[in-house]
Amino acid sequence: MKEMAVYLMLVLGGNEAPSADDVTKAMSAVGIEADSNQLSKLLAEVEGKDLNELLEAGTERLAKIGGGGGGGGGGGGADGGAAEEKEEEKEEEEEEADLGGGMDMFGGGDGGDY
Repeated sequence: MKEMAVYLMLVLGGNEAPSADDVTKAMSAVGIEADSNQLSKLLAEVEGKDLNELLEAGTERLAKIGGGGGGGGGGGGADGGAAEEKEEEKEEEEEEADLGGGMDMFGGGDGGDY
């Protein structure tokens, strides 16, 4: 896979037909060692073929397979949760209102100064 990525970068950089030496040099420039077997197999598969045609054919194959689309499960009870939250908020507000009568801000109720 590394070899394919470097090969594609070399093509995008203007080298229409990178050689094994080109790919190996580019990989070693960033400290990666090329797998000569994988590189030979890759070059044999793409030799004499137009890269754009290969990419288009690959895209068509992927489209036939599908994209998965797993994604999110359940959104059940969309309004039910909101109603519960509103009820809880009302209960909390009532509790706060009940606490206000017998205490001042500092906890003493005698009205003395500091």
